[in-house]
Amino acid sequence: MKISAIETTPVYVPRLRAFGAVPRTALGPADISEHGIVQVRTDEGLTGLGELSSVFARRGPLLCRDVEERLTPVLLGRNPLDITSALRAMEAQLPDGQLAIAGVEMALWDLAGKALGAPVYTLLGGRMRERIPLSYSVPHGEPEQMAEFALERAREGFRTVKVKTGQGMQTDVEAVRQVREAVGSAHRVRVDANMAMRSAKDAIRLVERIMEYDPEMLEQPMPAHDLQAMAEIRASVSLPIMADESIGPPRDAMEVIRREAADVLNVYVTESGGIQNAARIFTLAEQAGLGCMIGSMPELGIGTAAQIHLGIAMPNLDFDSDTCGSLYQSEDLLATPLRFEAGFAFAPEGPGLGVELDPEAFERAARRSPPP
Repeated sequence: MKISAIETTPVYVPRLRAFGAVPRTALGPADISEHGIVQVRTDEGLTGLGELSSVFARRGPLLCRDVEERLTPVLLGRNPLDITSALRAMEAQLPDGQLAIAGVEMALWDLAGKALGAPVYTLLGGRMRERIPLSYSVPHGEPEQMAEFALERAREGFRTVKVKTGQGMQTDVEAVRQVREAVGSAHRVRVDANMAMRSAKDAIRLVERIMEYDPEMLEQPMPAHDLQAMAEIRASVSLPIMADESIGPPRDAMEVIRREAADVLNVYVTESGGIQNAARIFTLAEQAGLGCMIGSMPELGIGTAAQIHLGIAMPNLDFDSDTCGSLYQSEDLLATPLRFEAGFAFAPEGPGLGVELDPEAFERAARRSPPP
């Protein structure tokens, strides 16, 4: 079996509104998901599906171009089951192209599962769990709005709600307070700064002010590169610190571990450069004695399915995860929706990723105009 063609398609899917407006975090507004769909075809008639996902500057159309111009030439004619070899070739061709590489590598895992008649989680070593407990993010708003939003998610079964901060110290503290009061002690309240803190001192002060509300952890208080400040915060507070934007490919995880900059690693299939690299980060964290969860861009259905397969197979998935990105979208592109029940995600049934595109939804998303 050989790779005969690779097709990419930019897609645009509006995000669900929050409080009647475009959802916002410290990273800015999120009006629409600008992603891409990858279809890797073989000479034996099999097609593997992957997704190009990003919330950063290099989004769907640019990532599609990276795949078409840089990655496709080194993959045509290869055996799609040789995933490690293909991954090495892509990394050599596009050294900092983790987002583009991840979408293609995801499709190769889907192909491998279809060819072998096995779900991706089986290829990763088999089930460690039947389902993945989920967290859900609470975007910026008035503290009262954020508390009501969190309560709605708790009533839906989500055990962890993630309060997005970055609206100013007083508003952030009040939001955490009101969310905690709304969801009660039976739920976890995670605090996510999305790199919004101006200094380690400010982050430490935020922690001191929210500790009475029993937060689970503080996620990525400082810019991704500022591991010195992350380590300073970690050494100064008892609250666990999670690294998110600081974690890309495995080399980034190694540096976070070496610098003692986090207690928990937020692992992404997309930012790490694919399922295999994400699994490697889980292994690094386990050896270092650090916890792990899985983060989201948020992805559409294909990318979310890849996250779920990873989470089902990893032995050290220690925290409720964001493997529900498709729930943040106004529609999905899958013929059969992913299964989410009572705050848990379940792996799709069937070989590979276990998902297929809905032709009409896919066409709508491809025809939709990109944002100005």
